Amino acid sequence: MTEKGAMVRVDDATFEAEVIRSPLPVVVDFYADWCAPCRVVEPTLRELAVRLSGRVKFAQVNVDEAEVVTRSFGIHAIPTYVFVEAGTERGREVGPIDPVAFRSILRRYFAKGASSSGGTPASR
Repeated sequence: MTEKGAMVRVDDATFEAEVIRSPLPVVVDFYADWCAPCRVVEPTLRELAVRLSGRVKFAQVNVDEAEVVTRSFGIHAIPTYVFVEAGTERGREVGPIDPVAFRSILRRYFAKGASSSGGTPASR
């Protein structure tokens, strides 16, 4: 079990339970340990995970360790952030994002009533 506000490490075996079936909206961070831009954004994600604890879940997928999920989502560049709510992909962003922009993106994808805006099923 993870501590409150911590980012959750997700792999091929745990993706469905942690992301697709999550009662909370989920930001999925596709990254790699060797990726410098991924490391730059990580403190922002950790801060947001603490601030939004209980409202938004933050999950990390290491592309080198979760090849099935990475391939099924068509991840070709990292960092890539996939925004999933109720098992549906609401959107995605590629590349490092500054803290102010990340908060704005979160509001756009996870705003009230977003469920009526459609989206792509995230279950692959």
